[in-house]
Amino acid sequence: QVRLVESGGGLVQTGGSLRLSCVASGNIFSISTMGWYRQVPGKQRALVADITNSEVRNYADSVKGRFTISRDSAKNTVYLQMNILKPEDTGVYYCNAAIRESIRSYYSNYWGQGTQVTVSS
Repeated sequence: QVRLVESGGGLVQTGGSLRLSCVASGNIFSISTMGWYRQVPGKQRALVADITNSEVRNYADSVKGRFTISRDSAKNTVYLQMNILKPEDTGVYYCNAAIRESIRSYYSNYWGQGTQVTVSS
C-alpha cells in the first residue's frame, strides 16, 4: 500500500520562503513523474510544478522564477522550494506521484493528504 506524506507547510509573510517535502513509501517498484498541486476552497486543484524521472521540470506561469522543484529518487522524495511568496500562493499543497508497485503493474496516480500554506499580506 503506497502512501505519500507531505511536510513543511506553514504561515509566512509576503516575501518569505518555505520548503515542502513529500516522501513516498510502501510497495514501490518505480516512480515516474512527481509533482505539487495547489487547491483553494471552491476551486479546482491546479498544477504548481512537476518533475519527471529524467528531471525535466514544468512550472505554472505564476511561480516561474520563484519556486524550484527537485527530487531525490533514491529516497522517493520530492521537494518544492518556495521563495518570494505572495498571498496568491496560499492554499493546500498536495503531493502527487505516478507509481508502479511491481513489474506486473501499471503506473497508478497517488495523492498525499496535503499541507497548508498561508501567506499573509
